[in-house]
Amino acid sequence: MTDLDRGYQFDFAGGEVAERMMYDRVGREQKAATMVAVLSDFFDQPLAELDLLTIGASTGIIDNYLSQHFGTVHGVDIDERAIEHARANFQRDNLTYAVGDAMNLEAADASVDVVICSQVYEHVPGQEQLMNEIERVLKPGGVCYFAANNRLMPIEPHYRIPLLSVMPKALADRVMRWTGKGDEYYEKHLWHRELRTLTDRFELIDYTVATVTEPERFGTEYLVPPGSAKARIGSLLVQHAYWASPGYIWLLRKSSAAA
Repeated sequence: MTDLDRGYQFDFAGGEVAERMMYDRVGREQKAATMVAVLSDFFDQPLAELDLLTIGASTGIIDNYLSQHFGTVHGVDIDERAIEHARANFQRDNLTYAVGDAMNLEAADASVDVVICSQVYEHVPGQEQLMNEIERVLKPGGVCYFAANNRLMPIEPHYRIPLLSVMPKALADRVMRWTGKGDEYYEKHLWHRELRTLTDRFELIDYTVATVTEPERFGTEYLVPPGSAKARIGSLLVQHAYWASPGYIWLLRKSSAAA
């Protein structure tokens, strides 16, 4: 079976996981604040001068927050229920939404300054094709905010099952059924080395270490509370065993020389 045979999770917003993750306004606005902090640190120009595209816009909470900082924000998601919720609840003059496919974006070539791709790659059947589209729509020198989980995670974040992401797919599917979480384990997480290969067409600017070791600066206290055991362990991991970090925050910059 190829990646493209797996199909999309077309109604993720209607599932049990969605209630905990996609409609959590506080949690999603915390993620959005980190995006703004990282991108503000990177760009020399005001964010208000930049056009932004979100892949996997979900229920619109993050896009609504980002629209208060960027010139224009356009959110795309394959999930019609999620986009309906976004349109009904978050309306601004510079904010638009569309039902769309991350592997076949409607945006024109070289049309946006920033792409947000946060915890999305594992849901997309064609991960290489996703990267092709991100590169295509970015302007030369533009960046993708790429937040990605490592397959090497002690607790799988969607279903909260220990080591689910590292299990062979057949076993993971059985565990999903045994625990009543679903018929199969759809998500396809990659190991660190595979993530580097997936993104190797871009210049990688790493913010993982900074967001773990400087949580107050990047608004990541909700992930690594200062002074906590979690913060100490996280700091050791990203500085001495980076490959084992459960997740990464990277900026992927398209070549300025790209046509």
